Amino acid sequence: MAGSTAKADHHQDLPDQDFTPAQRARGRALRRAQQPWALGGRAAGLAVTLLLGLTPAGAHLVTAAGGLLGGSRTAQVLAGAAALVLIGQLVALPFAARVRMIRCDYGLTVQGWGGWAVDLLRGLALTLLLALPAALGLYALTGWSTTRWWLAAPGAAAGLTVLLSFLFPLLVEPLFNRFSPMPPGELRTSLLALAARDDVRVRDVLVADASRRTTALNAYVSGFGATRRIVAYDTLLSTAEPREVELVVAHELGHVKHRDVPVGTALGALGAAVAVALLALLASRPALLDAAGVSDLADPRSLPLFAACAAVLGALAGPPQAAVSRRMEARADWHALELTDDPAQFIAMQRRLALTNVADVDPPRLLELLFASHPGTARRIAAARAWAARKTG
Repeated sequence: MAGSTAKADHHQDLPDQDFTPAQRARGRALRRAQQPWALGGRAAGLAVTLLLGLTPAGAHLVTAAGGLLGGSRTAQVLAGAAALVLIGQLVALPFAARVRMIRCDYGLTVQGWGGWAVDLLRGLALTLLLALPAALGLYALTGWSTTRWWLAAPGAAAGLTVLLSFLFPLLVEPLFNRFSPMPPGELRTSLLALAARDDVRVRDVLVADASRRTTALNAYVSGFGATRRIVAYDTLLSTAEPREVELVVAHELGHVKHRDVPVGTALGALGAAVAVALLALLASRPALLDAAGVSDLADPRSLPLFAACAAVLGALAGPPQAAVSRRMEARADWHALELTDDPAQFIAMQRRLALTNVADVDPPRLLELLFASHPGTARRIAAARAWAARKTG
C-alpha cells in the first residue's frame, strides 16, 4: 500500500482520457469561487473568538448574558456558553450563505432557503445540547480546584468523544436525513453479498433522501456491531451504474474492515484528552488571564478564554487530522480494488463522483495537505492504475 501511494504521489497531471480540459476547469472554478468564503468563514470565526477570549470584552459578554438569567455562577456559565455559540453561528452565517449560493449556481444544492434555515436551527440546537452540559462540567471541575481540575477533565473528554461516536448514527443522522430500507432487488442482494464476502456483518441496506438537499453522490457504512448498516444516497442510486455503487460501498467496507471508525474514535478520544491538558496549560498562563480580565479559571467569565485557546488548538490539529483521514481513505480505496478486482470500474466510479460533485480533480498540493480529508481524484485514479499494473505485472 505504501509503495503504491508513493507512486501516486508523484502524479501531477491526469491523462487526457480521464477528464477534458473543460471538466477540469469547471471543478477548479468551483473551488476558486467557494474556497475564499469557506476559509474566510473559518478565519472570521477564529478572529472573533480570539477577540472575545483575549480581551475583557468576553468577560463583559458573560456577565451581561448571565445577568439575563439572574446573575448566578450557573447562569453565567449557561448564558455565556450559549452566547458564544450564537455569536459563532452569526459570524459564520454570511459566509455559509455565500457558499450555498455558489453551490446552487453549480447545481449542487437544490434545497430551498427555508429548508437550509431549518437545518441551521437543528445544528444550532444540537451544538447547544452538547456545549451547555460540557460548560457546566468544566466549571464544576474548575470550581473544585483551579490547579488540579485538568487531572479529571481529560478522561471526561475522552469518554464523551467515545459516547458521541456511538450515538451519532442513532441520534444525529436521523435529524438531517430520512432513511428507508432499500427495496429487495439485484442491487440490494449484491451489496449484502459484497459485505458477506468481506466478512463484514451488516443489518440492512438503507437509502438516504439526500436529493432533498443536494445532487452530490455518496454512500457510507454507519453504526457498530448489530446496528451497522450500509447507507446510500438516493442521488447515487439514481445516477450511478450498479457496479459503480458496489465500488463505492466496497470502499466504505474497507473502513469497517480496517476498523477506521473505532481507531478514529480512539485517536479522537486520545486527542481530546491531550487537548484538555494543553488547554489547561495554555489558559492558565497569567498573561492570558490578565488579557481576558479574569483572576482564575474558576471564574465563569474565563469561558471566552477557554474558547479562544480551544480554537487555536483546533486549528493547529486540523492538518494532522486531515493527513490521518487521507491515509485511511487511500487504504479504503486499495481495499475496494482488492475486494472487487475491477480497477477499470473503480476509475469510472471516481470519474462519475468527481464530475457529479464538481470536484477539483487535482487541487493545489498545499491546500490538500492543510484541509483535504480525501486524496484528490488524480491521486486516487493514479493509485488504481498502480494497483492494476502491480496485479498484471
